[in-house]
Amino acid sequence: MVNKDRARTPLNPDRLKLFKADLHIHTVLSGCAEIEMIPSLILWQAEKKGLNLIAITDHNACHNAEAVIEAAVGTNIHVFPGMELQSKEEVHLLCLFDTVASCKKCQEKVFQKLPSLTNKEDLFGPQYVVNAAGEWLWTEERLLAQSADMTLEEMVDQVASLGGLAIPAHVDRTSYSLLSNLGLVPPTLDVSALEVTPYFDPRKGFLEWPELREWCLIVNGDAHRLNEIQDRTLLKMSHPEIKEIILAFKGQEGRQVLVEWPKP
Repeated sequence: MVNKDRARTPLNPDRLKLFKADLHIHTVLSGCAEIEMIPSLILWQAEKKGLNLIAITDHNACHNAEAVIEAAVGTNIHVFPGMELQSKEEVHLLCLFDTVASCKKCQEKVFQKLPSLTNKEDLFGPQYVVNAAGEWLWTEERLLAQSADMTLEEMVDQVASLGGLAIPAHVDRTSYSLLSNLGLVPPTLDVSALEVTPYFDPRKGFLEWPELREWCLIVNGDAHRLNEIQDRTLLKMSHPEIKEIILAFKGQEGRQVLVEWPKP
């Protein structure tokens, strides 16, 4: 979906191609994810769904992103390292980066703002760090699924300062979202797209949240299980890079976002 008021340029078919994407996938580092969410199986399911672009977005940390990137070598799938941050307002925010180094810098900043609480596996699940083969390396003891002492706008600014891309997550959800927690999309929030859940139906959603008509929307799986990985978002761009995704979100220079919505 592209805002009709955004600039559009005729497509150059020799330069642009379609990337089928799911930019919100968890691994076993997220305590709420199933044990099947290891690099090889994530990539197997992504290939099965016809994806060639994914992002690894565990809660407030990116320990497993590099392992999935390594496991993807030799496939046609590009993997963005990322995280799903939780702001002081308890709003979830996807952040994606071109490099693991930039993602780790963001993680370092976030860790400085996370309360020093130990994870309770019986309540929140184990937080496993694995290698490219899915073998256990160590267990993250810090509780990751909690709010950092950063506002949503501070997080967006931090991500941008490191060359990353911030996307408010599952805005139509009844918890941990912009619309449920804040009641609106802040006009000063410097983002170019919003994520909705696979259950979002524009016919009903735009009636409930008419402000969403003005936004570029993407559908991701927020996958904690293999069968939750989605294949409904297409990005028309020249190559997999954060700058290209931003152009697609803004509908500029021929880049475009195409979403498969539920049929009437």
